[in-house]
Amino acid sequence: MKYKCGDILGFSGHGVVGDVINLATYGIPRRGLSHVGILNEHKENLYLFETDVFSDIPCAITGNKVNGTQARQIDSTIESYEGKIWHYPLYRSLEEYEIRKLHLFLISTLGLDYDYIGAFRAAGVGFSWIESLLYEENLDSIFCSEWVAASYKVIGLLPTDNASKWSPNKLTRHLRRQGTLLEPIRIK
Repeated sequence: MKYKCGDILGFSGHGVVGDVINLATYGIPRRGLSHVGILNEHKENLYLFETDVFSDIPCAITGNKVNGTQARQIDSTIESYEGKIWHYPLYRSLEEYEIRKLHLFLISTLGLDYDYIGAFRAAGVGFSWIESLLYEENLDSIFCSEWVAASYKVIGLLPTDNASKWSPNKLTRHLRRQGTLLEPIRIK
């Protein structure tokens, strides 16, 4: 499988938490997305940058265990995940300056806590848009699709006023409709 910087991996959990996330974000339980992460380079290796609260594995870059933003080895993450995984390729390769901007943003936000309240606020089509009017974007703590949306915003692929309003299902659907992401490929 050929991955590149800026591609997204989408995960569909096979448990109650994944089912609830899908129902809250208008996805189909065990088929829609309950989690997303973005791929990018660090010291010539490609990593999955994701927010995680369920893993005891330390961040592959910092070595710290954190309930929040971290980098993972791609293959071991895919192998250990219990559920379905899709690869959402970008429609083009990122330019070198975009990769650097993405890298700087992701590295600067490694180790932040998981944003439980933000993830709750992003649930639902109408609710998240109303919430985004009431609450400004806040990246002091980050949930998965918020990190991906903020990453795409930083490199100019997602014009959004508030990265905090995007759920995994809503974000990937929007990016597919606007042509930023190609058709997903099931990898597990």
